Amino acid sequence: MSELLTDTRTHVALAAAALAIACALAVPAGIWAAYAGPLRGPLIALTSVGRTLPSLAVLTFVLPFFGFGFATAVTALVVLAIPPIVINTDSGLRSVPPEAIDAARGVGMSAPQIFARVAWPRALPQALAGIRTAAIEVVAGATLATFIGAGGLGDLIVRGLQTDDASALYLGALTVAVLALLVEGAGALLSRRSSVPA
Repeated sequence: MSELLTDTRTHVALAAAALAIACALAVPAGIWAAYAGPLRGPLIALTSVGRTLPSLAVLTFVLPFFGFGFATAVTALVVLAIPPIVINTDSGLRSVPPEAIDAARGVGMSAPQIFARVAWPRALPQALAGIRTAAIEVVAGATLATFIGAGGLGDLIVRGLQTDDASALYLGALTVAVLALLVEGAGALLSRRSSVPA
C-alpha cells in the first residue's frame, strides 16, 4: 500500500506540474493565434502535428537533452499537453459571435475590455475543454515516465509485468484509470459552471 501511495503521489505531481506549465504556455499562445491573422495558419498547423506524436516518441526525443528523471518526464508531458489547449483556446475565441463584439464596441468598450468582458468569458468553456483533454492525456502519458526513471504508477505496472504479479499490474492500471476519470469529471463540472448563456 505504501508503494501505491508513493507511486500515486509521484504520478499526480508529474501530471500537475506538466499541466500547469502547459497552461501557462499554451493559453497565451492560443489567444495570440486567434488574433494573429496570417500567422495563425502555420502556428495551428505546427500545433496540430504535435497531437499526432506518440507519448513514448516524445519521451525518447527529450531524453538526450534533459537526461533521465522527473524534469525530462515533465518536459515530454508538456509537449503532449500543449496542442489541445492551444487549438481549443484559439477555436473558442474565433467562435465568439461577431455581433457580440460589435455590440461591445458600440457601447464604447476598448479592445482589452472587449476581450476580458465579452470574448474570453464566451471562449472559456471551450478553452477548459482543451485543458481537460490535455489533463487526461497527461495522466495517461505519465505512466510511461517509468521508462526514464521518473517514477509514477508506471513503476507499479512494470513491476507487475516483470514479476508476473497480476495484482500489482491491475492495481496500477486501475489507479491510472480512476485518476483519469476524476480529472474528466472535474473538468466537465468546471466547463459547465463556466458556460456563458447565449
